[in-house]
Amino acid sequence: MCITMSKFRRVFSLGLFLAAFLFLTTGASAEIIIGFHAPLTGFAAGDGKSAKIGAELALEQINAKGGINGEKVSMVIYDDQAKANQAVPIAKKLLEQDKVQIAISGSYSGPTRAAAGVFQEAKIPYISAYAIHPDITRAGNYVFRTSFMGEVQGRGGAKLVGEVMGKKRVTLINLANDFGAALAKGFKQAAPKFGIEIISEYSYKISDRQFGPIIASVKKDNPDAIYASGYFFTAGPLVSQLRAAGVKSPVIGQEGYDSQHFIKIAKEAAEGVVITSSLDRDSKTKQTQDFIREFEKKAGFKTDMVAASVHTAFLVAANAIQRAGAMDPAKIRDAIATTKDLVVSTGVINFNELGEVMKAIQVQVVKDGNWHHYAVIDDPVLLAPPKK
Repeated sequence: MCITMSKFRRVFSLGLFLAAFLFLTTGASAEIIIGFHAPLTGFAAGDGKSAKIGAELALEQINAKGGINGEKVSMVIYDDQAKANQAVPIAKKLLEQDKVQIAISGSYSGPTRAAAGVFQEAKIPYISAYAIHPDITRAGNYVFRTSFMGEVQGRGGAKLVGEVMGKKRVTLINLANDFGAALAKGFKQAAPKFGIEIISEYSYKISDRQFGPIIASVKKDNPDAIYASGYFFTAGPLVSQLRAAGVKSPVIGQEGYDSQHFIKIAKEAAEGVVITSSLDRDSKTKQTQDFIREFEKKAGFKTDMVAASVHTAFLVAANAIQRAGAMDPAKIRDAIATTKDLVVSTGVINFNELGEVMKAIQVQVVKDGNWHHYAVIDDPVLLAPPKK
């Protein structure tokens, strides 16, 4: 068959076009995309900002080292406003529109718990960076958590108060949501073991910023210590008003306080507040030091537990994808489950059968306007998460 030069050019050009098309389409599918949701707007936007920057930093570091198995890694991110009713549509969009093979929550317990069931049903691995509700991992074997569940942190808080600090008569002030309920449950479970008597207990709503009636009662109670759950935007006003009313009892909080925003809100009243958390600012571990330095350089503000926990979740995901050797959800799930002694900014990561992390609790104290090391709660029996 004879082919003229003009016809040859047309066929050659068509071949180049098809080759370019195939390269672009197959090349695009080769990029590894991680689904991510966080509260970028609304009452929790401060945490959402830290979560987003922590995720971006992790991706930059992963890609600077050549990506995962030679492939670039990116994320698709959605704003859940820290609302459970936003999480299910977001999860479905990540699965149906974005076709992600793994997803991470950088949000609170409500949206994380709602989304967990969607990802479990689709058999897509899902990692909760810091949400604490116990039902999150109970959604199924495709769901994991890289920070402490609420009861575990509450038990650690009891050891901190009763054994490390030697305080026995304790008042509880509980935030009336999943976060506060889980922490209070764990604290009360472990309190008798450390000789703690809970002399009074109060609760408040997440919208509350004025705590006059509670504070008046606490002042009459005169406890040795106050174990108070909350986020930085509730804990800041609470601690400030406690001190303004003359309540001098030490205040023990949790990871929800873990932000420079808490110190800015509470000001001098923040001094001496002690919290249980995942991040030790004074850690000598290279991974923690590197994270803090690089995050603060990128963000322009001091780091917090949220950023470190999200950064951790992305590194756990990347490590699992690399070991799985392919974007196969079942293989990635198995790789996450068999994570062994992965050293990250928030500690050494291992998981139990339920997908719960097993690691020590870092205790921080506000000193001279910054968070610093206070103690470590490293008790594998006390801190053991449930297995089912």
